[in-house]
Amino acid sequence: MAKKKAKTNAIRIVEQKKIAYTEHEYPWQDEHVSGKEVAEILNVDTARIFKTLVAVGNKTGPLVAVMPSHTELDLKKIAKVSGNKKVEMLHVHDLEELTGYIRGGCSPVGMKKLLPTYIDQSALNYETITVSAGRRGLQMELSPTDLGSLVRATFDSIHTN
Repeated sequence: MAKKKAKTNAIRIVEQKKIAYTEHEYPWQDEHVSGKEVAEILNVDTARIFKTLVAVGNKTGPLVAVMPSHTELDLKKIAKVSGNKKVEMLHVHDLEELTGYIRGGCSPVGMKKLLPTYIDQSALNYETITVSAGRRGLQMELSPTDLGSLVRATFDSIHTN
């Protein structure tokens, strides 16, 4: 009998909400797999691989940024859209305690607490985008609007030009 694959919180939530998605699994090594490498493995455009970053605003506290993996978060832009004067990246040591996820496997879906989430508006240029499914080496591809609805996200320009 084949062993049943363990589902992540992110996958469970997407399935509970009956959101269409495609699961993509790939080998992950400690050297860390970049968004470019993931795109090559999955045979998709790098611009459709989105990373999940967690930052802290001086007024709002923790917030989530979902953006193309080949770009960098613009802290001034995310501060402005989130109603903060200043935003700093969350220290990696605090990530698991706050979200329930570890670096390299942080999904915008299924965090311990629903945090204010901002998705880069470039996601809307695609029918589907790929984000972490809550474990290193596991991605899920879904509609950006479905993802936005699920995490109650705001779409705006949040990456550097």
